[in-house]
Amino acid sequence: MSNVIIIIPCYNEEQRLEVLQFRKYAILHENHHFLFVNDGSSDRTALILDDLKASDPNKFDVLHLSHNQGKAEAVRQGMQHAMQANVDYVGFWDADLATPLDMIPEFTKQLDQTPQLSLVIGARVKLLGRQIERQQLRHYLGRIFATAASLVLKLPIYDSQCGAKLFRVTPECQTLFATPFLTNWIFDVELLARARQLEKFFQCPSLEETVYELPLTKWMDVAGSKVKPHDFLKAFFELCSIYWNYLRPSIKAPFATLPAAPAAETIRKAA
Repeated sequence: MSNVIIIIPCYNEEQRLEVLQFRKYAILHENHHFLFVNDGSSDRTALILDDLKASDPNKFDVLHLSHNQGKAEAVRQGMQHAMQANVDYVGFWDADLATPLDMIPEFTKQLDQTPQLSLVIGARVKLLGRQIERQQLRHYLGRIFATAASLVLKLPIYDSQCGAKLFRVTPECQTLFATPFLTNWIFDVELLARARQLEKFFQCPSLEETVYELPLTKWMDVAGSKVKPHDFLKAFFELCSIYWNYLRPSIKAPFATLPAAPAAETIRKAA
């Protein structure tokens, strides 16, 4: 059975963190573990997380950041920390459990059954028989942004921004998280842009072959979300930054060779 660590970035989640849900899930799934990253919270989040870790240190761990650095950096540091452990898959999940924890086995199943896959992404597709509850305005703004991201990446991705993702632990995956992201709101798109660079410069398998979008059976907006409609405007500016720094044709060297040449060499050998 595959070993899994799920990163849960937390910033002032005192009122929304469903501790009992995490405990219940951990009891039922022996090889699944959680790493909570406390992103400099100013409420009681740190105390709640420390208590959760104390209840079962084998299943729960906590990484405290000294000050608030944003979700992108919290996820990056959590992923780096988790990939030092001897596990098969590492991913991240939203703390509000908009995507239920019960979906994690579906993600691991896809990676288990398809060895060429390196990443499974949740997709919020509203179909008959599926419970996808999303504010109408955010849904339509999200669809506009998703289309723009797909065009920039030249990738037919439906939902790059879903907060549920699971990676196979590989040298390529480690390189994706080796350096801080340029963006914060849409670091998910930046991750895919980084993967496009690895594909281009190191002849890694294409994203069309290694990324799988899994339609979720349940997803719902949770009260207290920190994403507001005006943040979509910020996201479009960040999308321009991603294109300029990763995807424009005139780029001569990939991001991986600048701060992490050894990792790039590892990828070259693995390709």
